[in-house]
Amino acid sequence: MRIRFKIILVVLPLIVITLILVQSASYIAAVNGVNRIAERFFSFKMAEVQKYAENQWLLLVENGYAGRADMVEAAKNAVEIYAKSVVTSKTEIILALDESGNTVMRTDDAFSALDEEKDSILDLLHQENSGVMSATLGGRERVFHAFYFVPFGWYVLLTEEKVTFYRDSDRIAMQTIFVTFASAALAVVLLVIFSSMLTKPLAKVIAGMDNIIKSGDMSERVEVIYRDETGALARTFNMMTAGLETAYRQIKKHAFDAVMSQKKEQRIRQIFQKYVPKDLIDKFFASPESMLVGENRDLSILFSDIRGFTTISESMKPDELVNSLNRYFSGQVDIIMNRNGIIDKYIGDAIMAFWGAPVKHEDDAAQSVLAALDMIDSLKTFNEKQKELGKPEFRIGVGINYGTVTVGNIGSERKMDYTVIGDSVNLASRLEGLTKMYHAELLISESLYNEIRLHLQELRLSVRLLDTVAVKGKTKGVKIFTLKRDTDDNEKKAWTAHNQGMKLYYHRSFTEAASCFREALALLPDDFNAKNLLTRVETYAKNPPPDNWDGVEVMHSK
Repeated sequence: MRIRFKIILVVLPLIVITLILVQSASYIAAVNGVNRIAERFFSFKMAEVQKYAENQWLLLVENGYAGRADMVEAAKNAVEIYAKSVVTSKTEIILALDESGNTVMRTDDAFSALDEEKDSILDLLHQENSGVMSATLGGRERVFHAFYFVPFGWYVLLTEEKVTFYRDSDRIAMQTIFVTFASAALAVVLLVIFSSMLTKPLAKVIAGMDNIIKSGDMSERVEVIYRDETGALARTFNMMTAGLETAYRQIKKHAFDAVMSQKKEQRIRQIFQKYVPKDLIDKFFASPESMLVGENRDLSILFSDIRGFTTISESMKPDELVNSLNRYFSGQVDIIMNRNGIIDKYIGDAIMAFWGAPVKHEDDAAQSVLAALDMIDSLKTFNEKQKELGKPEFRIGVGINYGTVTVGNIGSERKMDYTVIGDSVNLASRLEGLTKMYHAELLISESLYNEIRLHLQELRLSVRLLDTVAVKGKTKGVKIFTLKRDTDDNEKKAWTAHNQGMKLYYHRSFTEAASCFREALALLPDDFNAKNLLTRVETYAKNPPPDNWDGVEVMHSK
């Protein structure tokens, strides 16, 4: 884009915005003033009609004719005659409606309100709004001012067509628009002229440079037009041409080095883009030699799996199954990535993800938990779509662990994976498997709980300790927890009783623990884990475990 157009693009918006602001301010002030005068004049005429009607009634009262129908009718006729005298335009009408909305007086004999308009007009009148109101009268949009005259039982309306009432305001608006556009057009013309004058010396410098490039003639000089910065640029350009030949040799050398550096960068990016996200490329690009070096790091690892997937797959056609899986994975992956997670791999219908590498964040542990809860919540929307399509619903289990893993690039020269390995990864996978046994959608390890426990209230999470287990291949027990967000009062009380029962359970106070689990079941009668633990502590109360019992349940399956 040429400098001339850049100048126009920079200066023109400033001019146009200033014009719009000034014209808008003028328009608003003028319109408000015109409308205020029109409304005051409207109100004044209405007040005069009301005063005249009150005077007529006062005459009847003072002369003792208030009870005579003929005299009251004469007073009404007098009000009608006066109303006709204050009407100032062909479209202005003064009319009166009775309590049923029927027209009982009007200054224009050809005007009549439509039956379907009565209810809406009466609603407005019953609200006793002050000032000018808008409504449809006689099939046209009109503004009106009204008062209720008790002696006659009339709603008296002074009304004018909306177009006529706001005609002066509309005229001001059109004039404002015209002036704004005309001013903007003139500004464009002047900017084009002035920008051409300003950029003319630069165009000559460019032309001189083009001639040097084409001819190789270093004797080319540029005419100095103005004695200002552009003139100084031209003089500097003329001085520069004398040393161009020497500089040209240096430029060729630098260009060669730049090309080699670019090729190196491109080769490194091609390697990385096969298997890692952009964050990893940005981190290691400055030192390519560190790309293949692993490191130990504390991460949060998540496994998610679709329950009963084999049964689901057998009930669907292959193309339908693929479409459903693609929609499912798309939603789940978006959630994980939006929470700063990295998708490690898909294992059939399962997802493995981690937080804390290649870029570590202070809230990686919390983000992994929030991502799991978001995944569970998003499944509701997914299953609603499945119902619409007549397809089976998905149910998932999610296990998350926080611990030390080895993270790095694993594979061959032709194919690599940036992944994590170690016991902490295996435990996360085992936790996902245990979700079926504990009838829980989400299980987290004790180490992850310790990372987020100080932030539970801030994250609006409720947590419940379910058990201490030794997963397959391990003898040391790990406490497992489940979490939920925005629990109701009933659930909070039940989970509090449950957690208290777990404390008593580990202190071998089985009878007291049973009372806590019964309390939880009273609040949540169908709670599987409270039932399971109640059965366990009742058994231990009758047949206590050995003295070296540590509360660990050994799991012999995944």
